[in-house]
Amino acid sequence: MQTSKKLFIAAFSLIMAVAGAIPARAQDVDADVIADGLRNPWGLDFLPDGGAVVTERPGQMRLLVDGRLSDPINGVPKVAARGQGGLLDIAISPRFTEDSLVFFSFSEPGSGGAGTAVARAKLVRDGGDARLEDVTTIFSMNRKTGTTRHFGSRLVFSPDGTLFITTGDRGDGKRAQNMRDHAGAVIRINTDGTVPADNPKPEGWLPELWSKGHRNIQGAAIDPATGTLLTVEHGAKGGDEINRPEAGKNYGWPVISYGMDYSGDKIGVGTEAPGYEQPLHYWDPSIAPSGMAVYDGGMFSEWKGDLLIGSLKFAYLAHLDRDASGGIGEETRLVEDEFGRIRDVNVAPDGSIWLLTDQRQGAIVRLSRAD
Repeated sequence: MQTSKKLFIAAFSLIMAVAGAIPARAQDVDADVIADGLRNPWGLDFLPDGGAVVTERPGQMRLLVDGRLSDPINGVPKVAARGQGGLLDIAISPRFTEDSLVFFSFSEPGSGGAGTAVARAKLVRDGGDARLEDVTTIFSMNRKTGTTRHFGSRLVFSPDGTLFITTGDRGDGKRAQNMRDHAGAVIRINTDGTVPADNPKPEGWLPELWSKGHRNIQGAAIDPATGTLLTVEHGAKGGDEINRPEAGKNYGWPVISYGMDYSGDKIGVGTEAPGYEQPLHYWDPSIAPSGMAVYDGGMFSEWKGDLLIGSLKFAYLAHLDRDASGGIGEETRLVEDEFGRIRDVNVAPDGSIWLLTDQRQGAIVRLSRAD
C-alpha cells in the first residue's frame, strides 16, 4: 500500500576522503516518498503511459500507476532469491507501444547453483491486474555456481536497439579473465537472444561478449551525448570504477585494481599493466555503487550530462559533474542517510529523479526541484 510524505532536504554532507567534493546547496531539492513497503526493490523503468514497473529481489514485480502499487504481476519465473540473487533489473522495450515487451534479469537456478539470466515477456494489463505472457529466456550465463554474490545484472538498450547486459564475476575473479565465460563481462545481444553481427571478435572470445575484466557491474547507462555505454562497478576494499566499456577490451579485474583485498593484501600486479584499460574514475575507499543515470532532463538543466550514482555503503546519491568533453569532476553527496541504501537511479520523463532504496521495507523516492 502506498504511503507518501514530503521531505525538504535541508542539508547535505561534504564527501569525506574524496578530493574535490563539495556540499550541495540546501535549497535545490525536494524529496517525496511516492511508494513504500517494497521488499528490496532492485530495478525500475517507466512505461509510456506514465506508470512504471518495479522489481523486488525476492521475486515479485509490480506496476506503479497513479501513485499506487499493484499486486504482484503473475507469470514471473522462479528465481534463486539467495544472498545478492533474485529478481533484479527491468527494462521496457524501446518499442513498447507496439510490442508490449519487458526485459528483466534474474539469478536463474539450475545445475550447479545459479547464474545471471535475462528473459523477455509480454506485459498484459487487464484493468488493475497484470501478467506476463510468452516468457522467454534470451540469455543464460554458461556456468552456474553455488555462490550467492556478484550477479551484476543491469540492462541497457543501445541506440541501435541491441541490449547490453552486465554480469559479475560470481565471487571468483579468475572468471573475469576467462574469455569463454560469461562472468565479469558486458554482454551484447539482440532482443531475440541472437548475437549482433558487429560484436567484437577477439580470438578465443565468446561471440556475445562485448568487454571483459569487470568485477561486479551494478550500474549502467547510455550517455545521450555520445550514444555510448557507461558502467559503474564494485571494487573490493576500494577500487570502485566508472568505465566506458569498448568493444573487445579488457578492464583488468583482478589483474589490476585501485583497491586492495579485504584481507589487506595487494590485488594483482597493481593499478596498471599493458593490455588493460584504465577507469574514467575510481573511489578509494569504496562507496559500494549501484544504479547509475546520466542526467538528460529539463528539471535540473544545470546538471545536463552529469552522472547520478547510488551508494549502498554510505546511503547517498552521488552527483558527479562532467565537463564538455565528458571528464568527471567534483562529486556531491545528495540525500545522505535520509532514506537508506540507494539501489537504483532513474530519470523520469518530467526530469525528476527516482531512487529505489534497498531495504526490507524499501521505497521509491522522487527528487524534484524545490522551487
